Amino acid sequence: MGDPCFSTQLIDGDGVFNVSGLDNFMKEVKLGECGLSYAVVSIMGPQSSGKSTLLNHLFGTNFREMDAFKGRSQTTKGIWLAKAQNIEPCTLVMDLEGTDGRERGEDDTAFEKQSALFALAVSDIVLINMWCHDIGREQAANKPLLKTVFQVMMRLFSPRKTTLLFVIRDKSKTPLENLEPILREDIQKIWDAVPKPHAHKETPLSEFFNVEVVALSSYEEKEELFKEQVSQLRDRFQHSIAPGGLAGDRRGVVPASGFSFSSQQFWKVIKENKDLDLPAHKVMVATVRCEEIGNEKVASFTADEEWQQFEEAVQHDYVPGFGKKLSSLLDRCLSEYDMEAIYFDEGVRTSKRQQLESKLLQLVNPAYQSLLGHLRTRTLEVFKESFDKALTKEGFAVAARDCTQTFLEKFDKGSEDAAIQQVKWDPSKVKDKLKRDIESHVASVRAAKLSDLCAKYEAQLTKALAEPVEALLDSASEDTWPAIRKLLQRETKAAISGLESTLSAFELDEATEKELLTKLENHGRSVVESKAKEEAGRVLIRMKDRFSTLFSRDADSMPRVWTGKEDIKAITKTARSASMKLLATLAAIRLDEDGDNIENTLSLALVDTARPGTTDRSIQSFDPLASSSWERVPEEKTLISPVQCKSLWRQFKAETEYTVTQAIAAQEANKRNNNWLPPPWALAAMAILGFNEFMTLLKYFLLFAESYMNAD
Repeated sequence: MGDPCFSTQLIDGDGVFNVSGLDNFMKEVKLGECGLSYAVVSIMGPQSSGKSTLLNHLFGTNFREMDAFKGRSQTTKGIWLAKAQNIEPCTLVMDLEGTDGRERGEDDTAFEKQSALFALAVSDIVLINMWCHDIGREQAANKPLLKTVFQVMMRLFSPRKTTLLFVIRDKSKTPLENLEPILREDIQKIWDAVPKPHAHKETPLSEFFNVEVVALSSYEEKEELFKEQVSQLRDRFQHSIAPGGLAGDRRGVVPASGFSFSSQQFWKVIKENKDLDLPAHKVMVATVRCEEIGNEKVASFTADEEWQQFEEAVQHDYVPGFGKKLSSLLDRCLSEYDMEAIYFDEGVRTSKRQQLESKLLQLVNPAYQSLLGHLRTRTLEVFKESFDKALTKEGFAVAARDCTQTFLEKFDKGSEDAAIQQVKWDPSKVKDKLKRDIESHVASVRAAKLSDLCAKYEAQLTKALAEPVEALLDSASEDTWPAIRKLLQRETKAAISGLESTLSAFELDEATEKELLTKLENHGRSVVESKAKEEAGRVLIRMKDRFSTLFSRDADSMPRVWTGKEDIKAITKTARSASMKLLATLAAIRLDEDGDNIENTLSLALVDTARPGTTDRSIQSFDPLASSSWERVPEEKTLISPVQCKSLWRQFKAETEYTVTQAIAAQEANKRNNNWLPPPWALAAMAILGFNEFMTLLKYFLLFAESYMNAD
């Protein structure tokens, strides 16, 4: 919540100074306690130019503002005083009656000049509110007033340094750096032309005044921008009397406690000086009247039924012949203005006509922009359809290039049709937006196409590698990884060749194409690595399967029969060695031809431990598997660490030991079954002693056979 501003009327419309009101004001704001640490800011300028509005936004005051809907009548009567909110040091703000108010009439402008001189006399900073279009004009509304102010200031008062802050309202597109030199030149010309007393013949303007210039956008048309600019201007009034501030080099400051009496005396001197009764300037009247006519024409144009229908149509779709139709409506409105303003000052009339034209163009510009928006949207939609069809007939890059050129040319033709006679609006921003949209769509389609292509070749490469790699890993021999490398190189080369050929139609830059090919190459490696990791995850099952196959079947893949002749120990060692090779094969990824000693390490640590002396040496020496990494094998290429291998081998032996035990048991049983026959000496004795009985049985058998044959 800001400080209260304690607004009060200092001088009424009849020129009566409100002494009691000023005294009460000074008590409320505790001005007497400020010493020299205070500043006075006032504003002057034409009636209804937004002075009160500017002060209220700039200083947080509550001066009465003009109601735009009730017309341009005079709202500020006399001089009003208030305290700026949240500004340091204490800053007093004066709102002056407009300098060309029609309520006072052309022949009663003395009060306007007196109040302006009073403001210059008591103020450290004077805001001069002026229209942007007045800059550089010979008959600008504030020029006669400034001339009078310069003359009387030197004649009546001792020189003091006052800051004149020219506030350019309703800034046009012309940059401030272009407007400011013109304005300063105008001010200097007025100063040079003013008759000066001998003591100040050669005194420069800078001795009496600091001239500053700022520009503000239209409050009615660009309210948010106006407020932002006012906020920036407000910062300049903080510590305004400090060195380097707006009034940092002021002179002749009246102590705050004497401000009331000093102000009364200033006003008394000004009121009694009859020489200030200057004639009103015709330009002021022309300025107000021509502006009124212009505002009427704007209102008439806005209410025109033909324009409303036209504007409505443009909101929904592209309207052919837009430029020609709109040019006709604008020309008719400007012609009506010319007829009504023909007898006013030519310079003012022309200036206000330009303002009217500018307002009308600002009014119709949204419709023009909307039309270009529809044109851009429609052009983009048709481009997308045509581009999709073109891709079925020609290469991507050629189709994109040809379609882009064709539809940008179509947009150019459409924007030419939308151009109006009164101004040459530049459609390049909309065209650039269309171009960006087209490029974005092309890039999106390109990305999708390239993604599909890469996915296609990646799928092909995956299919070509997955099963063969799995089979090679299952075989687990010393040639496994060389075979995998050879397979990977062959299939990757084929896939890259196919993709590279397809990419030629896209005309990609070298870096992008290389990136895609490298991605495909890396995909091949990742397939192999993924398959290796997958196989490594079930290595124990694979080892047991291999052991079972080699242990339970002979060289001809026939099931073994444990007759007692088989060397189970040798068979077990062979089967375990083969399983160990499988473990060694899956312990690391070997896509690069980097040598390692994994198999030797595993063989020494796991298979050869049964050799004489090995056990003793292992107890005394370092365990080669007591490590989390393999020698000469990077961590990212390790699938099964030495410690994990040791654990897996222990589990493998435990789970295959039963098979070996069963085989040994079967062999022992077979041996026992073969021991039921009598000893050889017993067999010989039975043959000798039972020979006669055997011959008798044979004789009876032959007789029986002979009798059977005779019976037949």
